[in-house]
Amino acid sequence: MIASKNIEKLENSTARLTISVGVDAIKAAYGELLKDYTKNVRIDGFRKGKVPPAVLERKFGAELKMELTARVMDKAVEEALEGETLVPLAYAQPVLEGEPELQMDKDFSFSVSYDVFPVVQPGDVSGAEIELPAVTIAKADEERELDEIRERNAIVMDKEDSAKAKKGDIATVDYAELDDASQPVKGSERQDFVFEIGGGYNLYKFDDEIVGMKKGDEKIVDKSYPADFEYPELAGSTKKLSVKLTKLKEKKLPALDDELAQDVSEKFKTLDDLKADIKDKLQKRLDERLRSLKEKGIIDALVERSTVSVPASMLNAELDMRKRNLMQRMGIDNEEKLGQIITMSGRSIESLYDEWRPEADKAIRTRLVLDKLIADGSFEASDEDLAAEYQKMAAESSLSVEDVKAEYEKRGMVEYLKDRVKEDKLLAQLEEKVKVKKGKKLAFVDLFKENE
Repeated sequence: MIASKNIEKLENSTARLTISVGVDAIKAAYGELLKDYTKNVRIDGFRKGKVPPAVLERKFGAELKMELTARVMDKAVEEALEGETLVPLAYAQPVLEGEPELQMDKDFSFSVSYDVFPVVQPGDVSGAEIELPAVTIAKADEERELDEIRERNAIVMDKEDSAKAKKGDIATVDYAELDDASQPVKGSERQDFVFEIGGGYNLYKFDDEIVGMKKGDEKIVDKSYPADFEYPELAGSTKKLSVKLTKLKEKKLPALDDELAQDVSEKFKTLDDLKADIKDKLQKRLDERLRSLKEKGIIDALVERSTVSVPASMLNAELDMRKRNLMQRMGIDNEEKLGQIITMSGRSIESLYDEWRPEADKAIRTRLVLDKLIADGSFEASDEDLAAEYQKMAAESSLSVEDVKAEYEKRGMVEYLKDRVKEDKLLAQLEEKVKVKKGKKLAFVDLFKENE
């Protein structure tokens, strides 16, 4: 069909395809279109399939021209891109430039532009410096882990009816949001809701208001929520709540002794055994976090030194995916509801996209650069590599190697594991090119707070 074509690469990972279609091809396409109309159109006074072309042209002239133009362009673009490497991304449909007009007695030329897979030029991390904090495990860190174990093994008991609620107690409450007429808002009521006071594990965060109440007490509270509140439906608003304390319990912590260690696991005989295990696990957590920070530093340095232009359609697809993930986390099944919730917090979908855009762009560039280096380096994930990964995961869990392998195969995640093995090999190679130096001293607990 096409008489000539030209593909030129533009900035920002886009391309322009210019096509010329000869007049004979246009006439042939018009003939096919008229045949289709003749077969399917019904006009009074004519049998189906017997409508003369002249009648069709008088009745459907404008529609025929529009459909012919669309057919010619679609077929020409498909033909022109066949066998080419500079093709549109799957989620980037070609966009027509200008308003070209097709005429039956002339060749027809038009141009479309589209996003293409970006050219990736990985940088060289040689000489880059990665700074890691100097962290040691203190006695307080081990004691904090012991305290958490005692909390998990605590016995919960009813408090006296005259006892006042305090932080750490287990409260059972009935609550509801109230409207301007002090009537419960439909759908906001909860009965027998149980939570630990001070833990913040309730939607309206009324922990402080419960403190001091006794079993059977009921009160009306006003709560104001900041614009950046974690639940968008409450952000920037003030709510009136009815809260009734129906039950109150307290936790009795077990003694710190050998019996506690044995209750935690049969593998522990003494409290010292438990303490040694805690110290070992804390060290593993620290090593893993520092390794993660090192890898992040290497990747950041790599991406900063690399050149890759992320096409708009690729970035938009990433933003749309993040929006869908947000809707899933919030239990929302349509975008209109999400828009309403975000609007209530004084924001918009567009502002949310603006907030996500820098991180999304970096995530795409990171993935493109790593994938390019892995492909160029011909990294492989052998059966032995996978077996070692299964062995490692089994050692860190209660599963056998066979169980771990079976689970990955069942979930279809073997290819994901292979990709991770290849990436680990790449990062190990890059690590040899960078310099790691000690940074500021940091407490163990602060290291994890900084990177939550």
